[in-house]
Amino acid sequence: MAAGKGTRLKSKHPKVLHAVGGKPLLAHVIRAAAKVVPASDIFSIIGHEADKVREAVASYGTNFVEQKEQRGTGHAMMQCREALRGYDHVLVLSGDVPLIKTETIASVREFHLAQNAAMTILTAIPPDPFGYGRIIRKKKSGKATTEVAEIVEQKSASVSQQKIREVNSGIYAFSVPELFARIDRLSTNNAHHEFYLTDIAGLLTHDKKKVVGIPASDFNEVIGVNTRLELAALDALLREEKARELMASGVTIFRPETCVLDADVKVGPDTVIEPFVQLLGSTSIGGDCVVRSYSVVKDSRIGDAVTIRNGCVIDESTVDNGAIIGPFSHLRPASQIGENAHVGNFVETKKTRLGRSSKANHLTYLGDAEIGEGVNIGAGTITCNYDGVNKHKTVIDDGAFVGSDSTLVAPVKVGRGAYVGAASCITEDVPEDALAVGRGRQVNKEGWAKAKREERKSQAATRKS
Repeated sequence: MAAGKGTRLKSKHPKVLHAVGGKPLLAHVIRAAAKVVPASDIFSIIGHEADKVREAVASYGTNFVEQKEQRGTGHAMMQCREALRGYDHVLVLSGDVPLIKTETIASVREFHLAQNAAMTILTAIPPDPFGYGRIIRKKKSGKATTEVAEIVEQKSASVSQQKIREVNSGIYAFSVPELFARIDRLSTNNAHHEFYLTDIAGLLTHDKKKVVGIPASDFNEVIGVNTRLELAALDALLREEKARELMASGVTIFRPETCVLDADVKVGPDTVIEPFVQLLGSTSIGGDCVVRSYSVVKDSRIGDAVTIRNGCVIDESTVDNGAIIGPFSHLRPASQIGENAHVGNFVETKKTRLGRSSKANHLTYLGDAEIGEGVNIGAGTITCNYDGVNKHKTVIDDGAFVGSDSTLVAPVKVGRGAYVGAASCITEDVPEDALAVGRGRQVNKEGWAKAKREERKSQAATRKS
């Protein structure tokens, strides 16, 4: 179910597209469910900003059912009558419950089928059950059974019922025929004038159909999101869980509570992650790496034995084995840093391949460039890739040496083994093994500085008089 507005979030965006752990709430639920059933058997019920929700999770290959009016959970299921035609059973999940585990979804399904139930309710025991619908179980010989008699909402619960700690999670399994045989009997005679799916439990028990409950092993799995505070709390739980997972696999994380680690991040053993690091999106980092404090790596592939020094930003790029990045380097999208290459202080790359063992260590911009192996890029070098309309490519072949403060005006090529003199402006191709110098000849004017100082003193004296 993913049709809600999320009014209490005070947002114009769909509730299920708010992110925790680096992904939309709904994406977490779909990913967990897709390990239990094929994606083609998953239907997202969408409503508010439906097109945005479709676009955000389109890559998962699921189906969509539109709930044009949001009139409650029961009304949402009414919209699925045609979509579920031919199915015997359905699992109903909440799109704002991102911590739900694949194992829990599977256990609900197996329990539902084993019990031959008309409805199965995933229950939970929160630290404080206030505000939740209570699970009233049937009793046999004075002991509670697996069967549920009814779900009583907080406002309707008696004093004794309010002492019950087991609550409804909002996650269910249904026999499809039994569900749709009764769904039209739902009423809006409630405080919100909505159709509640929970009322199906009462209708089924009234008709002597079997309704059962299975408790979740961890209450955190069924926590939903209604406020920004709850969003932040779930994000923290997901990232803490991710840090534990990585450390269990052999990754050292100093001060994990300070790091931002997205759910899909992968890190190899013996890699060290220092405090205040962010690893985002689909980033993968190899083994024996060091990622120093304040670095941000997003949607990038980092090889083995790579050092990422302090304060680097790496976005949609690749860094091969043994490379050293930073401090304070910025690898913009489509940068490819070769094996054992160095990208140093305040160097920025964009759509650039820096070859094996090449170095750009200081204050340099390399955009739209193809740089070979063993190349030295001097401090302050710039590839001028943009002419105001189009981007152009710079090619620097293996073994070339580019002196400091050089400007390479693309399209241009520096040949294999060539040298570019410091402070040159290169506008034409440099042949292999050549030396290119593109600057004005130095002229020394003897005594000029002294004469200039005397002139200024004279002018100052004149103004005073």
